Amino acid sequence: MKIITQLLLFSLTLCLSSVFLSADSSKVLTLKGTKGLGQGKTVVLVSGDEEYRTEESMPMLAKILSQKHGFTCKVLFAWDITEKYIDPNNQTGVIGWNHLEDADLMLIGTRFRKPSEEDAVYITNFLNAGKPIVGIRTSTHAFNGSGSFGEKISYGQFGPMVMGEGWVSHHGKHKGEGARGMIDTKNAAHPILNGVTDVFGPSDVYGVRRLTDKDTILLRGAVTRTLEPDSSFVNEKNDPMQPLAWLHPYTASNGKKGTTFCTTMGASVDLVSEDLRRMLVNSVYFLSGLTVPENADVDYVDPFYPSFYGFIRDKEFWPGQNMQAEDYGLGKSPNAPDPMGTPNWPFRPTLKK
Repeated sequence: MKIITQLLLFSLTLCLSSVFLSADSSKVLTLKGTKGLGQGKTVVLVSGDEEYRTEESMPMLAKILSQKHGFTCKVLFAWDITEKYIDPNNQTGVIGWNHLEDADLMLIGTRFRKPSEEDAVYITNFLNAGKPIVGIRTSTHAFNGSGSFGEKISYGQFGPMVMGEGWVSHHGKHKGEGARGMIDTKNAAHPILNGVTDVFGPSDVYGVRRLTDKDTILLRGAVTRTLEPDSSFVNEKNDPMQPLAWLHPYTASNGKKGTTFCTTMGASVDLVSEDLRRMLVNSVYFLSGLTVPENADVDYVDPFYPSFYGFIRDKEFWPGQNMQAEDYGLGKSPNAPDPMGTPNWPFRPTLKK
């Protein structure tokens, strides 16, 4: 009887594990790496922000990294409290942090997320292993709340301590002045800048004040007068120019050292810039210890129709969209409406009607 009971419990455990695994897999977009130097490496891309549409950009980048460069990619999304649809406004909703256990690199673009204590363990272990991170835009203020990643890095200190900077300010006028990437001449030969010559985005330049001599600045951000790519500069805001992309050495709570790459660009519409995409792909190669291509292929795998950045306060918007992880998969090209207050910005692909 005891043996039968144990067998029944074991079978029940297997069934429950299968159910949870299936549920998790439907919430995470997994793209297996094909041919390329990245074969054998796994990148976890973490979306989840209210404003800059990482639910659009992370799947697009994952397609490029997996299908053109061989990296197996797993994209995490923020879900609503019932876990029925993707909801970037839910700060506690990111599902799949456990996939960091097998990841070689994390690419993150979250804003003020509040992981549970259990999920924070996966992030802590990732940092304590000294693994590399690539961060875009709001990764400087990726987390918020009372938790911590070990004893020395609170959620709010992830930006300053791990990425090199936290939230400071909008140095350029939000939705009015753009950002032109200017190569820092001291580091112009850095491999991350291979093939990178023309970087522009309609998101504004962030203020940066915490970087030190230990950081390697690759790009500086020239504030432009308008959101047009050929706009002139706002000279009074460009003396000095703010850092726009850099490498930062971090120390985890357990003393382990690692390296991050951060750029304060990264709205989905910023990634219309081919060379911005190239710089991000280059950073994944570099931080993975691989030879960076001279001119990495960063063409879209599927058509990419980024919506403009902005907060979406309509409580019916995300339930109405009812987006699932698979909706961002291979062969899919989502086309979300722009939020209210979007300026005219015709410098992006649009779906022909």
